Amino acid sequence: MDPSEVEFLAEKEVVKIIPNFSLDKIYLIGGDLGPFNPGLPVDVPVWLALNLKQRQKCRIVPPEWMDVEKLEEIRELERKEDTFTPVPSPYYMELTKLLLNHASDNIPKADEIRTLVKDIWDTRIAKLRLSADSFISQQEAHAKLDNLTLMEINTTRSFLLDTLNCMYKLRSNLQPGASGGKAQDHH
Repeated sequence: MDPSEVEFLAEKEVVKIIPNFSLDKIYLIGGDLGPFNPGLPVDVPVWLALNLKQRQKCRIVPPEWMDVEKLEEIRELERKEDTFTPVPSPYYMELTKLLLNHASDNIPKADEIRTLVKDIWDTRIAKLRLSADSFISQQEAHAKLDNLTLMEINTTRSFLLDTLNCMYKLRSNLQPGASGGKAQDHH
């Protein structure tokens, strides 16, 4: 799975909008949406919120966690703990990117939020690299990494897979009788 596919999944997350138009309930495969009334908040998937925003049909209400104080707390906790702390959304990075790129005028302190989310991301990726380094140097057979997001796993997947394949080949070659050639049977 590449980053664009992860972002596609993030667009299915629900966000609150304040529409400036009227429309009865709409029935989609993914579920019913609406009704839409001017000034009344309604939950919609991010893809629809962005589409309506681009057409100036709504204002997007930032998710509860997209707040400077909350993100500062998350960043401090992430820096303090050795393990990965729970994130406010499984798509925190993608949602920040999507909403700030397309609706930053609806998000108070957008620049600070962008910086805080980047700090949280950088801290978590640094932890992930340290974990991978320790995992490899100690020649572990398995690891438990709780609270990682799909995008975080995605950034280290190919590196880890290549490394584990190399370790596997090295281990197999070190096994007794695994010299590559078959023992000759003499009668």
